[in-house]
Amino acid sequence: MPMVSLKGVLLPPGGGVVALVGAGGKTSMMFRLAQEISADGQPVLTTTTTKIYIPGVEQSRHLILSESPDDAIQSARQLLKHTRHVSAACGKIENQKKLAGYPPQAIEKFLESGIFKWIIVEADGARQKPLKAPGPQEPVIPACSRVVVGLVGLSGVGKPLGEDWVFRPDVFARITGLAEEEPVNEAAVALSILHERGILKGGPVNAVKIAFLNQADLSGRLKIAKRIGNILSDRRPNPLKRVVVGSLLGDPPVIEYLDL
Repeated sequence: MPMVSLKGVLLPPGGGVVALVGAGGKTSMMFRLAQEISADGQPVLTTTTTKIYIPGVEQSRHLILSESPDDAIQSARQLLKHTRHVSAACGKIENQKKLAGYPPQAIEKFLESGIFKWIIVEADGARQKPLKAPGPQEPVIPACSRVVVGLVGLSGVGKPLGEDWVFRPDVFARITGLAEEEPVNEAAVALSILHERGILKGGPVNAVKIAFLNQADLSGRLKIAKRIGNILSDRRPNPLKRVVVGSLLGDPPVIEYLDL
């Protein structure tokens, strides 16, 4: 398969809001995707509706902190005169080295401002675990999202179902049927994506939904990813448009993809 960029497999033409949910690479995807978009000369905003770690300068050089979306937009207008990528958050969370996110309505305001081609939103939390199932109030996907990408980390496949590898393992167990400490298999990972209470829960009906199977660069994981992809592709009706296999810390980040 020819080399494909992240934006090439995730973004349709025209711009809009991209919501990243699930576990195992959301922050890495957000900033890598923003770098690709901005390198093409398109203005992009990276932000969150939950919370994220304060980005390093290699991830984002221009960070706006404001509880007011209107003020953040005005600051972004000035910054976009000399850069194509800015990040924004409500403020810093004391003693956590994290940023507090905006409510979904603020993302609508950012979109309506018209100053960004793309807005990338980290819309879920996973406490740095490779797998998760969402709680009652998760994920926090803006209604205006045009694309929803559900991520899973392949490093969690084969590991025991518990807090070391899975965020909210009790919920994961309920929706997949696995028992506590039972090894997480490919079918369970696929179900954590496709289930109505899985990681894509609450995504807008008309949004393009994509599964991204991350961490496929290490030995044996590409075969695991292909097995998960085969299970996902057999689902009818299928909420997914595409399954992407890749490594967000690798080069290239996309290894292969399958249209459904």
